[in-house]
Amino acid sequence: MITITDTASLAAFCDAARSAPYITVDTEFLRERTYYSKLCLIQLAVPGEGEEGAVLVDPLVGDLSLEPLYELFRDESVVKVFHAARQDLEIFWHDGNVIPAPLFDTQVAAMVCGFGEQVGYETLVRKIAKAQIDKSSRFTDWSRRPLTEAQKAYALADVTHLRDVYEYLAAELKKTGRTPWVEEELAILTDPKTYEVHPEEAWKRIKTRTNSGKFLAIVKELAAFREGYAQARNVPRSRVFKDDALVELASTKPQSEADLGRSRLLLREARKGEIADGILAAVKRGLESDPKDHPATDRGRDQLQVNPALADLLRVLLKAKSEDAGVAQKLIATSAELDQIAAGERDVPALRGWRNVVFGRDALRLIDGEVGLRADGREVVVFDI
Repeated sequence: MITITDTASLAAFCDAARSAPYITVDTEFLRERTYYSKLCLIQLAVPGEGEEGAVLVDPLVGDLSLEPLYELFRDESVVKVFHAARQDLEIFWHDGNVIPAPLFDTQVAAMVCGFGEQVGYETLVRKIAKAQIDKSSRFTDWSRRPLTEAQKAYALADVTHLRDVYEYLAAELKKTGRTPWVEEELAILTDPKTYEVHPEEAWKRIKTRTNSGKFLAIVKELAAFREGYAQARNVPRSRVFKDDALVELASTKPQSEADLGRSRLLLREARKGEIADGILAAVKRGLESDPKDHPATDRGRDQLQVNPALADLLRVLLKAKSEDAGVAQKLIATSAELDQIAAGERDVPALRGWRNVVFGRDALRLIDGEVGLRADGREVVVFDI
């Protein structure tokens, strides 16, 4: 196994990789103690057998710049193959301001090719490459050095078997004409906005049961303070205060450190100092905010006039179309989208692009009474009326 620890060796590998049609990529990282993922290892492989053409890149050892790899990522003549790429791409975007292109995600491709929802890498390796992955190093602390041979072998398997998985799925997509479907799905993954976190938008991730404008204004200010504090110090959000503590603070509206001391959920270190000052200032801003500036809640779904019978019919249709196309149901349409369609909404992802071809057109025809559903043994058949 080859481990690269210097820039010149990485540049030599990447220069050679430019003549390959694709390169498989994976990373090992830690995020438990930081806001941004700490990149600990990169695995790369060009077409070949076994460990041929595969390397480990160790950014924690030696004098190494990843710029040669980022240059390869920008080279659109070489396909960059990942499995479940989102976290890997987030790392590369924040570290190198680069999104690999063109991108191929085998998890997305597998869902389009009938392997189910969010299928795991090990499952694909077993079904396609007919191989087993040694799981003994799964919970490795990848920041510790030196790495054992077993750890290196485990890491390298993430890109060597990925070659077989990619080649099989790419061929299936070409055969079925579904390559554009995958490309459509990857548009979100390759959009840098996907990896940009703005503190003023952080409140939208907080689950609450209250739609009070004043309450949500405080939630918004607390979430923005926490996000900015965590980003600036590169610490996890939960190290500042957890979501349940944030909701409690928005409810109790503390005015002093003494009030913070009575919190049931706030960490001890957050009851004084910078965090305490930030909490009290955020609560004050929320309380003093103008009602016209309060966060707008998404109440649309609660107010939808959903026809339950029609929604149930759409679910049956989705199951039938999913089985017929061999595509995971949730990739075609979510339950919430079916309710939206049943309530008369038409600006829905399930009615756009390839989803419209697979499901959307017949969904609207079902609503308009142009097609019906009937049972044929265990199958549901769509027929014209």
